[in-house]
Amino acid sequence: MEKTVVKTSKAAPAAGPYSQAIRTDAHVFASGQLPIDPATGNLPDGIEAQTRQSLANLAAVLEEGGASFTTVVKTTVFLKNMNDFAVMNGIYAEYFKDTPPARSTIEVARLPKDALVEIEAIALRG
Repeated sequence: MEKTVVKTSKAAPAAGPYSQAIRTDAHVFASGQLPIDPATGNLPDGIEAQTRQSLANLAAVLEEGGASFTTVVKTTVFLKNMNDFAVMNGIYAEYFKDTPPARSTIEVARLPKDALVEIEAIALRG
């Protein structure tokens, strides 16, 4: 099985020794996507805007890898504050309407750049 690094300028670049995603013959394994605007390098304010930006970055990485939200089978959402769950969940539901993937949501002490949310995914290719 071959593995290929996925890299796109339409999402925030990897901020360390990792890839935005890895593509195999059958899957795309997307690293956690922070809500960094790839054009400015800044984080938007608030959980709503940050959730939308994380999902936009995730969409760009998945697309570059040959996948999409419709082929995602598992996500993990990292939240700085579980009190933001309802807002994040409402926005997340807009992106995963018909057949939502399996998901874990975890409250964490801190995220890089003091982000409020980070989202990673595993998707089928095609």
